[in-house]
Amino acid sequence: MPELPDIVVYIEVLEKRILGEMLEAVRIVSPFLLRTVTPPVSSAAEKKVLYLRRIGKRICIGLENNLWLVLHLMIAGRLHWRQRGAEISPRQNFAAFDFPTGTLLWSEAGSKKRASLHVVIGEAGLRALDAGGLEVLECSFKEFSKVLLSANHTLKRALTDPRLFSGIGNAYSDEILFEARLSPIAMTQKLTAEEIHRLFQAVQMTLTQWIDRLREQYGDKFPEKVTAFRPEMAVHGRYKQRCPRCNTPIQRIRYASNETNYCPSCQTKGRLLADRALSRLLKEDWPKSVEELELRSAKQKLIPLE
Repeated sequence: MPELPDIVVYIEVLEKRILGEMLEAVRIVSPFLLRTVTPPVSSAAEKKVLYLRRIGKRICIGLENNLWLVLHLMIAGRLHWRQRGAEISPRQNFAAFDFPTGTLLWSEAGSKKRASLHVVIGEAGLRALDAGGLEVLECSFKEFSKVLLSANHTLKRALTDPRLFSGIGNAYSDEILFEARLSPIAMTQKLTAEEIHRLFQAVQMTLTQWIDRLREQYGDKFPEKVTAFRPEMAVHGRYKQRCPRCNTPIQRIRYASNETNYCPSCQTKGRLLADRALSRLLKEDWPKSVEELELRSAKQKLIPLE
């Protein structure tokens, strides 16, 4: 799912292409995409784009007459910039937004169709879609600490809760926790003042660095291949690969459609966190440390093949 750094860069490249331009038409293929009825999406046609902004992981396009198109790409949604009037593929595309300068195509891989488009009026309409999370690149350490300690959650859950913090998801939370050298299952209200400060700095540094990195990567080009898995990442999506800091194999916890990636040496004092499915299967055979895991792996390699 595109997160804060990706959405910031999406908005910046869209500003260069559609800000001040007339939205000529909105073409929608999937009936699952549009989540509002009033005002009708047809009312957006022939209106000029006056603003672009971010709410959480949503892209908000502000038009004349205080009308807003709010795009939530969800996990597999992506945007593409094409020539004006580009055709829509019913199997691959949700919608197209036609401008004099080109056409913004909206696609989603897979069959779950989670992406959503809302058409709302004014700030009240936008607030209704805002989960209320703190803008982490605009807040003070005191504000960050207050929100973090407002409930006792695991760090992974707290960072990815849009009601607490805006725009952070599965990928960048892994990178933040690695930078802060903190366990994803550490409880927020048990953190020391020094750990909270380290986390705050890691949030600021990680997100800012990735915004700068993506800006440099795309330049004036439209970001066609936005992904949650990037080779420059330290832990996210790098299961069994070596930690760039200490060379320990990266581990993971899987749950539902998500996973948490972490370095046991850097973040959990060498302890392996129990993957729910595997620990239920292995029970007492679940390795408790990196050393035990590596010992078992070495023994398995010595077992001759029949």
